Amino acid sequence: VQLQASGGGLVQAGGSLRLSCRASGRTFSSLVMGWFRQAPGKEREFVATIKWSGSSIYYADSVKGRFTISRDNAKNTVYLQMNSLKPEDTAVYYCAADSKWGASYYYTRQSYAYWGQGTQVTVSS
Repeated sequence: VQLQASGGGLVQAGGSLRLSCRASGRTFSSLVMGWFRQAPGKEREFVATIKWSGSSIYYADSVKGRFTISRDNAKNTVYLQMNSLKPEDTAVYYCAADSKWGASYYYTRQSYAYWGQGTQVTVSS
């Protein structure tokens, strides 16, 4: 599975960005998709995940109410709409995928076998 993330950039605090991640190499609807982020000097952390059909979605507490994950199985793409951005959202954002649902561990890196290259999001104050 190959994942190609895009949509990052520089935005002012309070602004919005939409990240996209296109998958190839496997039937997209068979993949659980997730977004993680890594700020300088910090561990990579979970942001959001969406099950195969989009029936179940989970968010990190830090982004709940501001970020929205969605998927378009016809376009093999998962999105992360980020609103009300804060400087602390600055990070490299990675999309991730796996064929299996991580159940209680959906927020861990180990639950995702495939990773994209990352896209930089910078939020200025």
